[in-house]
Amino acid sequence: MKKEDFLNYSKKEILFILLFIASLIFNVSPAICLFTGLTFAICFGQVFPKTCSKVSKYLLQASVVGLGFGMNLYKALESGKDGMMFTIFSVVSVIILGVIIGRILKVNKKSAFLISAGTAICGGSAIAAVAPVVKAKNNEILIALGTIFTLNAIALFIFPPIGHFFHMTQKEFGMWAAIAIHDTSSVVGAGSAYGEKALEVATMVKLTRALWIIPLSLVSMRIFREKSSKISIPWFIFIFIIAVCVNTFFPLGKFGDFIYFLSKKGLSATLFIIGGSLSISVLKTVGVKPFIQGVILWIFIAIMSFSVIMLIE
Repeated sequence: MKKEDFLNYSKKEILFILLFIASLIFNVSPAICLFTGLTFAICFGQVFPKTCSKVSKYLLQASVVGLGFGMNLYKALESGKDGMMFTIFSVVSVIILGVIIGRILKVNKKSAFLISAGTAICGGSAIAAVAPVVKAKNNEILIALGTIFTLNAIALFIFPPIGHFFHMTQKEFGMWAAIAIHDTSSVVGAGSAYGEKALEVATMVKLTRALWIIPLSLVSMRIFREKSSKISIPWFIFIFIIAVCVNTFFPLGKFGDFIYFLSKKGLSATLFIIGGSLSISVLKTVGVKPFIQGVILWIFIAIMSFSVIMLIE
């Protein structure tokens, strides 16, 4: 970036850039980065919305892949196998309940389905994947994203304290976060805040759940009768699995540790950008009924998964 180009930015844009750089350089927790982004958005509004959308998407994917270089395949599968067994029931039950609640509250059919999909699987990624399949309109997508995004931000702050209050182990919290928190970014952020083991379990279980985007898209295509729609496959998940396998069978030593370190920095920066995307205007588009639907589903999956995990362990 040239000096004259930098000076052409407004003061709030320069401040946003400096805060983003700080989130990459300094050792700041993901929760603080998210809170900083939220505070900036509320005080100054959104900046660089299109650029931030793209950067957060690809930076998150790159960070998740990088985290794979710090994980062992056998240990990760052992930690996450209980979460995998619980996945089928939780995904199906949340989507069915979400559709029923949407009808009761008279939420737009496609918005209700998108909110249910986002809650059941992986938040914004599931919504982005399913939306084109069901031919959702922009306002329907925005309502679903706004609902999920708001609850996501809240979850990152309240889940770690709740886990500590109930003396959850690293494994228990990682499983709970992966199932009950919507977006991969907040799941990884919450896991990172709780501990290294929680981060490992949360990432593996969440990405396993994210693979359900594919069958969900096929079912959605059938329900909404859009046979010509294309399915958006989250390819970065497969690259993450390759990274885990490389670290397990062909460890890269200090270089792998360095990639893992950079990935955690990238995650913090991603959460700052995501927080900066939540403006007052986004909150206003959500509306009361879709938000109520999202909250009910969130409470349902949080309590159900918490109860099952604590009983299993």
